[in-house]
Parts: sequence; structure tokens; C-alpha cells
Amino acid sequence: MHHEILYVALVLAAALAGGRIAIRLGYPSILGEIAIGIVLGPPLLGLLESNEAISILGEFGILLMMLYIGLHLDLHDLKRASIPGLLAAIGGFVVPAGLGAALMLAVGRSPLESLFVGLAMGVTSLATKSRILVDLKILNTRIAHVLVAGALLSDLAVLVVFAAVLGQGTADGISLATGAMAGLRALGFGLGAVLMAALVLPRLKRFTRDREFDRNATLLGVIVFGLLGAYAAELAGIHAILGAFVAGLLLDGETIGTKVDRDVQSKLSTISVGVLAPFFFVSAGFHVSLDVFRTDLGLLIGVIALATVGKIVGTALFYLPSRNGWREGVVIGTGMNGRGAVEIIVAEIALAQGLIGQNVFSILVFMALFTTATVPVLLTMGVRWLRSSGELVKAGGRNEAIVVGANAIARRIGSTLLPAMPVTLIDTNRENQARCVLEGLTVQLGSGLDEAVLEESGVKRASKLIAATPNAEVNVLAAQLAVDLGVPEVTVLLRNSDARTFQGFLSASGISVVRAPDDLGAWEHAAASGDATLVSIQIPDDLTVSSNGTGPPWPSDPALFPLVLASAYERLPFTSDLDLSSGGEVIGLGIPGQLAFPDPDPVKEVGAPM
Repeated sequence: MHHEILYVALVLAAALAGGRIAIRLGYPSILGEIAIGIVLGPPLLGLLESNEAISILGEFGILLMMLYIGLHLDLHDLKRASIPGLLAAIGGFVVPAGLGAALMLAVGRSPLESLFVGLAMGVTSLATKSRILVDLKILNTRIAHVLVAGALLSDLAVLVVFAAVLGQGTADGISLATGAMAGLRALGFGLGAVLMAALVLPRLKRFTRDREFDRNATLLGVIVFGLLGAYAAELAGIHAILGAFVAGLLLDGETIGTKVDRDVQSKLSTISVGVLAPFFFVSAGFHVSLDVFRTDLGLLIGVIALATVGKIVGTALFYLPSRNGWREGVVIGTGMNGRGAVEIIVAEIALAQGLIGQNVFSILVFMALFTTATVPVLLTMGVRWLRSSGELVKAGGRNEAIVVGANAIARRIGSTLLPAMPVTLIDTNRENQARCVLEGLTVQLGSGLDEAVLEESGVKRASKLIAATPNAEVNVLAAQLAVDLGVPEVTVLLRNSDARTFQGFLSASGISVVRAPDDLGAWEHAAASGDATLVSIQIPDDLTVSSNGTGPPWPSDPALFPLVLASAYERLPFTSDLDLSSGGEVIGLGIPGQLAFPDPDPVKEVGAPM
């Protein structure tokens, strides 16, 4: 017993270390968790190993993780891009799955083993997509909605097919009769879920509509509901992970309350993704065999190559009927190439059931690691490609910006963004409100920390929110509330010292930072008095570094405070993680006569005299 407790602690510590390293390198934490299991576990160093407690915690964590993913998904994303997303999902699933199954059959593997390899190759990791879409600031674009819809649909297909045959298959294969019975059971489970959504949940919504419930009790109720869904799936002869996932999809903010829903999601994410699921992914690394590089290297390379080519080419080809352009199809294919959590879950369960061998499991794990590692690189290149060709299309529904704060600097940010989209500023100060009116800016009197004020300001239509008050804590809190309310691109204005203080929190929430000079108060005074004016500086054609300090910082001038990056296609807050290589101009506050840049162009401000 004592040794089991010690191993639980060591595995959790290893998962934390591996996940942190992966995130620092720009990859999902599960890649680090699997990798640390390979390095510290039996495949390499043999310092850690699994036991019954770790297995139970991991299995429970996966059920809660699938419940969280279902709860977290907004089905409205499917409606925004249903047809293009369906096309991308079909191509991104059928082509790599077919190629994978054909490859395995060609090398003499059993039909059932070939089927599971194909399923694993057809998976698309939704969690990987979500993070990189935040980092690239493209959550409000069409490709983001198509990626989310395509990933959800392809994963649903994988889970249904996998769960339908899992209980009926054996290592020798699956008969037509048992396959048909499995399909009928899966259909029965689906009909049960539809009846639950149509008959039971509306009554639950009416019961909870005007009542206040303890949030911890609500969290427990959601977990119980998810576990009952998992149990129902098991009774239907399909795997529990699908039941937990569907249970999460059925619940929404209307059922348990929007504010409570966000709180439940946050806590459930911490419990599942942060604490319990890592046991599963670290122990998955324990089961990997490095012998595959000696015995099946050719097959490993073939699986990785076909998984990558099949996903990109299949998605692009099937996406052509959407008439959104072949370039967009290729970029969506690169974004869908990552596997991740669902693929590892499918492979791990298939291994435990004896449906695939350890070498095939190892091939699938290394395929997941490699393909997921390509997504940040390939998708970043693809987004640059679309931007440079003017084909990065904004999605409908969210086309406005909100600036929290209406002080002088916030007004300059608002007026600079205004040519690209409608902007609303929020401030409690009536003098600042009056200044906005004089300058022709739309302003809402109230606090950016008040959800009702944000909703009145159009937060559900906002693709961007910039918190730019002089108070760092207010900015961070307003930004977090905006993230909770679903604003795709959230930015805070912070001094360097404040940015360091909140770095971990901001990074975890996907919030970007406009770096303000340490003498922010002096810049505020200069902007208010007219001593600092808006100027525009063209980005040099040969500039290839980013503004995050990975190369020589640009622009670097103590008399210039960059606020916005303007290109031919969009205007973005000048954050510390922008890529400047696509060109454009930097608009910011400059002090005339002190600028190092020769003759910067003045910028006409909203409300300024002609």
C-alpha cells in the first residue's frame, strides 16, 4: 500500500514535469506526459511503473476528461461551419483511415487490427487545435470554425465506430453478425440520448431556471450524470468513454446556468485534465516498446507518412466542393493532422482488450507524437500563406471589438482599431465617457468586470477584447471574464513587471499582452495632453523576426509606444507574440522630435480636426 501511494505521487510529479516542458516548447501537455512515461518508465530508464491505483485513477480521469470535452464543446460551432466542417471531417477521416487499414492488411495484419490502426489514423485532436487557434489569434476565422467542426465530427465518428465494435471484437476478428448487433446497440444508445435530450433535459431546465444551487453540489451532479452516461454506454455494449462524452454534450449553460456552467467546466478541467487524466497518459508511455524502431521501422515510417499525407490531401480534396478555395483546404488539412488524446485512448483500450499488439500500440503512440508536433509548425505556415494571399476569411457572428477603459491610451487603441471593425469602449469614469463622445467613439458607462455591462456592450458579437485600463489587476480580471464569455481574442495592456507577475495565468488562459512601458502614467499624460500623437511606421520588407524577443526587437525606440499592427487585411493589438514577417505597419503613440525613425507618417485620429 505504501509503495502504491509513493508511485502515485511520483507519476503525478512526472506528469507535471513532462506537461510543463511540452507547454514551454509550444506543444500540448499530453505529449510531454506520454514522453515522460516513455523516458522514466519501463521502455527506457525503468524508474516508474504502473500499478492498480494508477490504472484506476487513469481510467476515472479519462471518463471525466471525455465528460469535460463534451461539456466544453459549443455545438453552435458546428452550425457555423456545418457543411464545410462535414466535408473536412469526411476527407480527414476516410482517406487516412482507409490508407492505414490498407497498409496494415498489406503487411499481413488481421482485419480487426487493421481497422483499429485506421481508426487511430482518422482521429483529429480537438484539444490540440483549440490551443494553437488561440495562439495564432484566428479563433474568429472561417478556418477555425471548420477545424473545430471537422475535429468534432471526425472524433464522433471514431468514437462511435470504435465503441460499436470494441465489445464484440476479439483478437481473431469480428463477424458480420456481431458487427451488425454492435451497430444496433450503438443506434439504441444514440436513440436513448436523443430521448434524454428531448424529454428529460427540458424538464430539468425548467426546474433549474430560477433556482440557485451550490456550485460544488452542481459539479458532483454533473459528474454523476456523466458516470451514468458511461454506465448506460457499457450496458449498450459500447465503451464508457462515448457515454461520458455524450453526457457532456447533452448538458449546457441553460440547464445548469451559464455562470455555474463556466465554474463547473473550470473545476472539472482541473480535476480531469490537470490531475487524473495524466495518470492515463503517463502510463500509456509505460506500454510503449522501443523495439519497434528495430523490428518495424519501415511500418512506423509508413504509418506516419500515410497518416500525414492522407489527412492533408484527403481533407483538401473533400473540401473542394465547399468552394472556399484549395489553399484553405490544405491549411485545414495541416491543422487536422494532429492526433492526441482520443487516439491514445483508442489505442490504449484496444491494447488492453488484446485487439492490437504492443508493437502496433507503440507505432500509434509515436505516430500521435509526430503528427501532433507538426501542427503548430504547419498551421502557422499555412495561416501566413492565407494572410499573404488575402484568403484568411473572418467568420460571421463576431465582427466587433470591445476596449475596457476609455482613458487616453484606451481611446487611441479604440480609434486605431475602428477602421477595421465597430469598437465599443467601457469605463466607469464620466469624464472619459464625455471624451469618447467628443471623439466620435461609442462608449458604455459601467465596469468591464460586470458581465451585464459586457453583454450590453455586445460581448457576444465581439471577436476581440482589449483590457487597457491603468490598473493591471482590473485588466487581468476583465480579460479572464472575456475568455469565460467566449471572446476569441483577448488582450491585456500591462507593464513589463506586471506581465511577469501574471505570466503563468495569462499563458494558461490564452490571453495575449500589449507590453506597456514602465512609465505608463507618463505616456497616459502625454496622450491626454497631445504631447504624444499617433504615428505609423512601415515594417521593413526584410524583417523576419517576431515581436516576442526571439530576434533583434523591432520597433525599438523609447519615444514610441506601439499599439496596433495594421495589415492590408486586418488590425490587431500589438502584442508580444505577433509575427511581423508578413509586413504592414505599426501604429502607436510617438513623441514628435524624439523619434529615432525618420519622418513617421502621422495618423488621423477619430474626432480630430480636419
